[in-house]
This record gives sequence, C-alpha cells and structure tokens, in this order.
Amino acid sequence: MGAKIIQFDQGWSCLQKGITKLKKILEGAPGGHFSSEEYMALYSTIYNMCSQNSPNYSQQLYEKYGESLTEYIRATVLPSIAENHGEFMLREFVNRWANHKVMVRWLSHFFSYLDRWFVSQKSLPRLKEAGLVVFRECVYEKVKSNVVACVIGFIDKEREGGRIDRGLLKNVVDVFVEVGMGQMGGYEVDFEAEMLADSGEHYSRKAVSWILEDSCPDYMVKAEECLRREKERASHYLHSSSEQKLVEKVQHELLVVHAHQLIDKEHSGFRALIRGDKVEDLSRMFRLYHKIPKGLEPVANVFKQQVTDEGKALVQQAEDAASSQQGSNGAGAEVGLVLIREILELHDKYMAYVTGCFMNHSVFHKALKEAFEVFCNKSVAGISSAELLAGFCDNLLKKGTSEKLSDEIIEETLEKVVVLLAYYSDKDLYAEFCRKKLARRLLFDRSCNEDHEKSFLTKLKQQCGGQFASKMQGMVTDMTLAKDIQTNFEQYLGTNPNVKPGIDLSVTVLKTGCWPNYKSSDLNLPQEMVKCVEVFKGFYDSQTKRRKLAWIYSLGTCNIVGKFEPKPIELVVSTYQAALLLLFNDSDRLSFSEILTQLKLTNEDLVRLLSSLSCAKYKILIKEPNTKTVKPDDNFVFNSMFTDKMRKIRIPLPPMVDEKKKVTEDVDKERKYAIDAALVRIMKSRKVLGHQKLVMECVEMVQSIFKPDIKTIKKRIEDLITRDYLERDHEDSNMFKYVA
Repeated sequence: MGAKIIQFDQGWSCLQKGITKLKKILEGAPGGHFSSEEYMALYSTIYNMCSQNSPNYSQQLYEKYGESLTEYIRATVLPSIAENHGEFMLREFVNRWANHKVMVRWLSHFFSYLDRWFVSQKSLPRLKEAGLVVFRECVYEKVKSNVVACVIGFIDKEREGGRIDRGLLKNVVDVFVEVGMGQMGGYEVDFEAEMLADSGEHYSRKAVSWILEDSCPDYMVKAEECLRREKERASHYLHSSSEQKLVEKVQHELLVVHAHQLIDKEHSGFRALIRGDKVEDLSRMFRLYHKIPKGLEPVANVFKQQVTDEGKALVQQAEDAASSQQGSNGAGAEVGLVLIREILELHDKYMAYVTGCFMNHSVFHKALKEAFEVFCNKSVAGISSAELLAGFCDNLLKKGTSEKLSDEIIEETLEKVVVLLAYYSDKDLYAEFCRKKLARRLLFDRSCNEDHEKSFLTKLKQQCGGQFASKMQGMVTDMTLAKDIQTNFEQYLGTNPNVKPGIDLSVTVLKTGCWPNYKSSDLNLPQEMVKCVEVFKGFYDSQTKRRKLAWIYSLGTCNIVGKFEPKPIELVVSTYQAALLLLFNDSDRLSFSEILTQLKLTNEDLVRLLSSLSCAKYKILIKEPNTKTVKPDDNFVFNSMFTDKMRKIRIPLPPMVDEKKKVTEDVDKERKYAIDAALVRIMKSRKVLGHQKLVMECVEMVQSIFKPDIKTIKKRIEDLITRDYLERDHEDSNMFKYVA
C-alpha cells in the first residue's frame, strides 16, 4: 500500500502553524520552543511533499519559503524599525537582523530536504542564502541610508567628546558586512565611503581652524592624538579593512593638505624647531609624516635648505675674515682651519638630528649630503675646498698643533673628516694635497704620531677605495725602510773607522714611485758636503747594485753653527742655504756673480736663496746696497753682529715653484688619463655608443673621485679619435665605434 498523498493546501497549513510559532518565539511570546515531535512533523511534511511523485510541490515550497519571509518582514520587521529613531532604531535594526538569521536557520532545518535535493538539482540559491537576500532587499536597502546617517552621527558625537555605545555601533557595522554574504561591496559602498567622506570633512574643518590658531608643535600634538583615536575607534567598531583608509584620510586632511603651512610656520615651524633644538617636536613631525607616501619630502627639503643656509653663512664668515686679514701671513690657511672645524661641528649637529629625530631615514641622509655638497666645495680666499680640508688634516697630524689633543680626540676628528670627504667633488685634488703635506711631515720629522698617520690612511682607504691612498701608504712604508737603511749606515760607519763623512749625516732613501715629484737644481756642493755624499754612496753601492741614487738637495736640511760675536747661534737651514753660507768661511765678502759661479745655480734660484738670508726676518748676510730686492750687481757680507734671543733658529726658504699651482696641474694631467681610461673601458665593452650616452657613462664612472668637466670629456674623445682608439660612424657623426 503506497504512502498517503499530501495536497499542497493541507501540507502548507501544517507548515504555516510551525512558521507562526517560530515568529511568536522570535517576537518574545511565551510558550516556548519546538519539541522534537513538532520538529519531526514539520520536517516529515516537507519531505513527503517533495518526495511524492505526483503531485511534487518542491517548486511551490521553495517559492513559499521566500514569500513567508517577505510577508513577515513587511508586516512586522520594517514597521518596528521605522517607528524607532536614533539609538533605538539601531538597536531594533541589529535585533531584527539577529532574529532573521535565527528564523532562516530554523526554516533551513525544516526545509533541509528541499535544500539537499531540489535546490541542488535546479542550481538555485540555497535556502540560507535566499533567506538572507530577502532581508537585504526588503529591509537593508530600505533603511540603510538612515542607519548610515545615524552611525556617522554617533561617530561625530564621539569625536567631539561625547559618550556613545561602541558595542552597538560594532554590531551595526557587522550587519553591513554580513549582509554582503562574503562580499565587501555593500559595506564599502554603502557605509565606508560615507564614513570616510564625513571624516574628511570633519578633519578638514578642524585643520583649517587649528592651522590658524595653533603653533606647529601644538598642531602636531592634536594631529597625533586624532590619529591615535581614529586607530582606536577603528579597532573597536569598524571592520579591519577600514583602519588604514581612515588613517590615510585623516593624515591627508590634517597633514598633507597643510604640510607647507605647518612646516613653514614663521615662529614655530621646522626651522624654529631646529633653532630651538626641539628634539621631541622634530621626532613627532617625523613620526607623523614618515608613514605618508612622499610625506617626508617637504620636511627634508626645508631641512636641506636650513643646513645649506647655515653652511653658506659659515663660508661667508670665513671669506669676510680672510678679507679683513688680507696681507697677514697664513691668514687664509688659519681661517680655513676654523672653517673646517665649524663645518665638522655643523655636521655633528645635523647628523644627530638625522640619526636621532629622523631615525636614519634615507631621505634625510640624502638631504644632508646634498646640502653639504653645496658649501663644502666652495673656495675661501682663493684656496680650494680640497686644499682647506687637506690643510686641516695636516694641522691635526703634525707636531706642535695636535699635541694638545688626546689620541682619542684626534682619531675621532679624523673619522669625521673622512665622513666629510664624501661630500667633496675634488677628492683627487684633496688626495694630492694630502700627499704633499704628508711628504713634508715625514721628510722633516713633523708627524706627531705614526699610528695616527696609518689609521688615517686606513680610513681613507675604507671611504674611497684602496687605490685612493696607495701612494701615501707607500710613502709611510718607504720611511720605515729608510730608517733601517740609516741604521745600517751608522753600523757601517762603526765597523769602518777609516770611512768618516766628517760631519753627522742622516740620509733618507726613498723610491720615486710614491712620492711627489720635486724639482732640484744642480748644486756645486762645498767640499765638506761632497765628502758626505761620497761616503754614503760607497755604503749604498755596497748594499745594492741595481739602484741608482738621485740626490734631491731641495729637501735636505742642515744644522750649522753661526759664530756671531754676540753669541753662537745654531741655524737650521736648507742644503742650498747651508752651501751658500759655507762659502763665507773662506771670504767675508762675496758678490752675486762670485756666489753664482761657485754654486753653479740659476739666477732665479740664487735670488731666492740670498733673499731668505739677507732680506727676510733673519739677516745673516748684509746686502750692499741695503734694498729689499736682490740684484745681480749686489754684494754680500757676513753679518758677524747678528743676534737673536733664541739659541736655535729655523730660516725658511721660499718654495721654488707655486706648490698649489703645481698640484693643480698634476691633478689635471691625472684627470685626463682617468677620463681616457674610462672612455676606453666603456667603448671596449660597448663597441658602439652614442655621444651623449658615452659622456654620461664616463661621468658616472669617474665622479666618485672628481667631477669631470663635460668640455674636457669631449676633448678627450677627440684626442682618442686622433690616436685611433675610437672612430666616428660614417653615417651618424654622434655615434662612436671602438677600434680594436
């Protein structure tokens, strides 16, 4: 016997009773819950209506499921939400959504057989999804604008200091998310967009008011507090995806829109904070702007300008000081020492801000570098920046000037100098001046400490590469070997009593590769000096057969005793000066021409020598006639009455050539070689390259050592073409080919 056929009206009447009871439960009516018998009766009814072959009511039941939900919403849910306002409306909205989910869940249980078979076969929306869609279409779409406006109103109220129910707002926001059923479009379009727009307007009004009323520090405190509160607000009742958007909106209105006004405030902006050393406020400014894309650029630009202005002011002060001291010996050099010291202090000051307040951010390192490059490369009183820095290092490392400083301070200062060197464009010029000054310190025993010299060279090597300081390191090594040779020479004299130079002799033997080129005129040495040279030459030839000695008399010094009538005085003079003075052992009076004949010097060199001994500070010789310049028809007499309060004096000899000019010429020559080498390397790897690209790559290759002049590069290209290293393309004159 088959199962009893259930007609639709009969079955739906039974189901209607269950749905009505469910509605009453949701409305809070007493009388309880579904018993298992009631639940099974409802389930069985639906099962039978869907499983019987004819008539099968699956389609009708599916439609009735939606209609029953829609009817309930229109009759009960919508009116209950509409009759409330403000907080009560929000609570009703949240409660009705919660009830609807319960109702859909129960009905889905009742209709589960329909869901498993009919819905799957027909590819229809599942009952739970269909039930939620009913709420979205019949409730959410009708009340969302009022709900959104109410929520935003509460948010604004809280921003103004009012108290609100954050839990309620969290529940409302959750409804916007859940109604999307896995999609965030509804939340983002219906709520988030409105909330962000309102937030922007709110903080735009606040910013306009604060930027006029508050100082920069006060404004930043308020902005930071607003951002903190917005993050807290987002974490309490907004979806997690909204936090970053909300923060960016607030940042834009408070910080981006008014960035320049805030940073440039006359009495409290960035420059004022720097001048007042307001570390906390500067740190706050960094915190506020570093999370904004390109937000730090306006701050860094003002920072750069501030550093540039202070640096230029230091250079101008130095220039003014040099002008006021014009005519004083060494005025430019002394002013240069002060300037470099002040620049180092300025770098310390602003590097402390970069590392402390600005957390070592690259944009501030870049700004600091660009600022220092502007004024570090300016000359003062005709002295190039490279020479000034080299002079500062020389002053730090030579005897007499650095002895008052502790080893730690000297090392620390050298470290700072090497860091500062990174901002100089003419590093090769600096290296050459350093090499010249190092040579003088080493050759004339003026270096305060060998360890400091080696440490400084190591620092230069680390900063600029091994090649940069290789010649200077070779000079230091040469001096160590020279000391060993001198020791061997003394032992040689001790073991050969018949070989005596007659006077105390110390010779420094150096290799020509590392040291600067020194001009040395031929000199007819006095017999006493000739004997010294021959003795040492005999010793050196016994030590090596491969090397030949070339004597550089211009670098030699002699200590001779002048037997003046008031008292004997020890004179520290150059080899040339000593040779000239020794002539007066045999004659009290000599003419210019007689001295010239005996020493075999050029007129120019002899004038320089006689000027140092008769026209300068110490007048060892009396010139006849008594004029300020030496002429070929002058006569010279030994000044037997010369005296000085010191028992030992050094008589300086003016340099043979303009050392500064010589260094510059040597560096220019080396730069041509460097540019040639760079051009050939580039073309060897590229084979064919355009003119502009070749120039750019050449600049990039050599700019770590010096800033090349574009005109010079063009001339070197033409020279390489002449020498058949490169050739122009026959069809395009701007293209070059490498000639293998």
